[in-house]
Amino acid sequence: MKITSILSLIIVLSFFSCEKTKTIEGLWVVKSVVVGDEEMTPNARWTRFNSDLTQESGNGRFQHSYGTWKLNQNSNELVIENTNELDDINEPFVISLNQSEMIWERTEEGQNIKVILERSSQLPETHGDKILGLWVLEKAIGNGRYFKESDQKEIKDYIFFRWDKRFVIESEKGRVNGVYNVHGHKPEVELIPYGSQVKRDFWGIHFEENQITLKLLNSDTIVTRQFRRMRKFPD
Repeated sequence: MKITSILSLIIVLSFFSCEKTKTIEGLWVVKSVVVGDEEMTPNARWTRFNSDLTQESGNGRFQHSYGTWKLNQNSNELVIENTNELDDINEPFVISLNQSEMIWERTEEGQNIKVILERSSQLPETHGDKILGLWVLEKAIGNGRYFKESDQKEIKDYIFFRWDKRFVIESEKGRVNGVYNVHGHKPEVELIPYGSQVKRDFWGIHFEENQITLKLLNSDTIVTRQFRRMRKFPD
């Protein structure tokens, strides 16, 4: 009888312990954003709620917002204030929460907003994070402004995506320097070369392990460039 009572007490304490740990504190990754009937999920967006009621958010390895948070336990209304952004003039999000998922809902400009987040132990990677580094050309199909069409095995042409949003292309066509922008919602990169001799291009990005394929989007013909990741520049 005594053993049964002890077991019952353990079960009760475990139940209350689980209830107590249901908190929004920690790292959350946005899995879905629906505005009205349209899905508008940003790439690798995250928010971290700290126990001292501070919070920060970003995309991938880039943190772009920080401030405070406050949750009304009675109404489940979540107020997020960012010190470095414009004031949020909308009503607070009403949240629902379990151990691994959180849902935010509210109305903005007459449209229903629904955000689904999942707990995470690490920051997600954006397409921009994945594309960083040195990539050596393996195969070029179609005529484009960068790189000659080729399927040779020994190619020393490369593109280098730097952390400061600048790129360097070295190929038989010459050297090109410029800046690049990675789309915030889909795997696309815009290359903007310096000078007026070469126009900007938009490329779709297909990721594989240690390999990327760029497909020219603003073209009537098929133009692709396949690269493999390298850790040193070609000789």
